[in-house]
Amino acid sequence: MPRLAHLGLGHFFRAHQAWYTERANGLNPDETWAYTAFTGRSPVLAEAMTAGGDRYTLIERGADGDTASTITSVTRSIPGDDADGWVAAFSDPELAVVTVTVTESGYGDAPTAAPTRLLTGIAARRAVGAGPLAVVSCDNLAGNGEVLHGAVARLAEASDLALARWVERNVTFPSTMVDRITPHTDDPLVVVTEPFSEWVIAGDFPAGRPAWHEVGVRFVDDVAPYERRKLWLLNAAHTTMTYLGLLRGLETIDQAWGDAEIRATVEQLWTEVRPVLGQGLSMTLPDDEMDAALAALRPRFANPRIAHRLEQIARQGREKLAQRQQAIMAARIEAGLPAGEACEATIAAFDEIVRKGEFRVD
Repeated sequence: MPRLAHLGLGHFFRAHQAWYTERANGLNPDETWAYTAFTGRSPVLAEAMTAGGDRYTLIERGADGDTASTITSVTRSIPGDDADGWVAAFSDPELAVVTVTVTESGYGDAPTAAPTRLLTGIAARRAVGAGPLAVVSCDNLAGNGEVLHGAVARLAEASDLALARWVERNVTFPSTMVDRITPHTDDPLVVVTEPFSEWVIAGDFPAGRPAWHEVGVRFVDDVAPYERRKLWLLNAAHTTMTYLGLLRGLETIDQAWGDAEIRATVEQLWTEVRPVLGQGLSMTLPDDEMDAALAALRPRFANPRIAHRLEQIARQGREKLAQRQQAIMAARIEAGLPAGEACEATIAAFDEIVRKGEFRVD
């Protein structure tokens, strides 16, 4: 059975990469792929998954009801501090793909950070001649494959030049754009998520991969236009709804979307984004692609059964505004356009929240 490994066993991985793999297995029963999943640090979830036979229930929570399915694509759940288990997984010649969800903070050079742990596994793989593989970052980080590749390469060059050369010849680091809202649940064997999901991948898989392309995953030459689309349409809209909504005493995204004035501001934001969405990128997504993305966003924002809390989204506000509203304004000014009223309104709302000091935004 072809093998997959994952670092960062959690809710999002189980709602996204494991779910896509489950669906691909369903279409290809003669070639099923199985995940060995490692937690980031705490052993609690791995222990709960093991006790439950490594099966869990995924609930897709739509506005009109729930759809439940049993996910079996994870066949082993291992605590992140199991060094022997980690080395054994990488030493398996059947291992073809390693996916990673550790958040941006997990990309440092500490011994417990993802790049160091990956290099340890890769070195073990090289030592036993187990062959090439792909390491796929699925974190919300621009150019995530390039970032992870650079971090692993720097560590390898600092410790073992022969290993560094082996990495360059045998390990690929595809980049991805991922999207699926997955709130926390208290039951470790139940994952709740929205019906919508998206996964865009650019890069090579030298040892093969599941038939993800058959279940909606898009394989492209460059993920940057899709990252930009998500950042400036979805994430920027979240930022606008969050700061305008908090000033009006609202608590969740669906409440903010239900406010006619806030919704109009978001629609204006999208109008401001449209002429500059592809600025400086390798390609501009066609208008029908943007229209389809917006058509999918509106019901997602309106879903009252996925409680996406404004106070949570509000955090790290200055960094988010720089990547979203301020970047959109800069692109518009460079294109000879006005900065944009929706972007300006969002920044003004943020400044007012900071002045009042009622919410944590940094």
